[in-house]
Amino acid sequence: MMKNRRRFLKQAGALTGLTPLATASPADRPNPRDRARSTDFRAQLLKCLGGPWPAPCPLNVRLRETSQKPGFRIESVYYDAEPNDPVPALLLIPEGVTPSKPAPGICVWHQHAGQWFKGKSEPAGLMADPMHHTGAALAREGYVVLCPDALCFEERQDPTNKLKDGNFERFEFLRYVVAGKCMAWKNILDMRRAVDFLVSRPEVQPERIGCYGHSMGSTHTWLVGPWEPRLTCLVGNCCLPTYKAIHRQHLLHCFPNFIPGLLQYGDTPDIAALIAPRPLLMNFGEHDEGSPIEEVRAGIETIRRAYFHRHASDNFLVVIEPNTGHVLSDTMWLRTKEWFARHLRA
Repeated sequence: MMKNRRRFLKQAGALTGLTPLATASPADRPNPRDRARSTDFRAQLLKCLGGPWPAPCPLNVRLRETSQKPGFRIESVYYDAEPNDPVPALLLIPEGVTPSKPAPGICVWHQHAGQWFKGKSEPAGLMADPMHHTGAALAREGYVVLCPDALCFEERQDPTNKLKDGNFERFEFLRYVVAGKCMAWKNILDMRRAVDFLVSRPEVQPERIGCYGHSMGSTHTWLVGPWEPRLTCLVGNCCLPTYKAIHRQHLLHCFPNFIPGLLQYGDTPDIAALIAPRPLLMNFGEHDEGSPIEEVRAGIETIRRAYFHRHASDNFLVVIEPNTGHVLSDTMWLRTKEWFARHLRA
């Protein structure tokens, strides 16, 4: 196992021209109090988010249409996150994958980019930037991929047409705040329902489910990770904005990053640390202005210690690429594919 781990780290470093950050330190010492602190933080996090999620309602799946693409077919569907709250999504099923020959599944959370007209269709490869056609690329790798719309994006914009783009997102964030919750609470609920849908499909191996996200999609990855144990492998690309960095740099960030009252208990890396011991890969660009690297480096140590104390250092890999910004680079994507292959196919 350790020999395979060393080989993987060496390959990952060769891809980027640098050595991946250490995943364990001899100076660390497991401390029983760390588990107690983690449990307490988890409880406080849930309170800050808005409390427990409701019992899941029936998915009420509706197939809208099916289309064929090179290497996979796309099923356009609705499923219900809550009663009267349908989520539009695209399910990508590779050629050769059937109920009798199921495959691992991956949820792909789309980015924000201040472009509310984009959602599920970009990672599904139907529009916008080819760099982010990640769902289609994973389907061609043989994974069953689900690309849902996040609240306020693509088909989930204001149904009354009174509020446009960021105004509707701000409205929804404030609507949840006055109800004692927040946008992150709703996003997590929706993502857990996405996993419900994916594992319900006979073409999917329910014990092999991963998720990937870039930018806001990365935020969604470390937000949902602590609350969705069925996600057995997670990848976040280019997003770990800490409150310390946000305040120092006066950043206006995506609403899912803001959880009322959380700062008195911890910061965003403390949330990601709750994913331990499950496999987590995090890619960063050294010059990503949305995730100032000084605070990212400190946050990585918080996550690394959590994995070390759970005796799972091999399951955490983070790489900061030099001279790189807020992008999905070729090496980040190659590393992502290798991580999924290692943890979902092995």
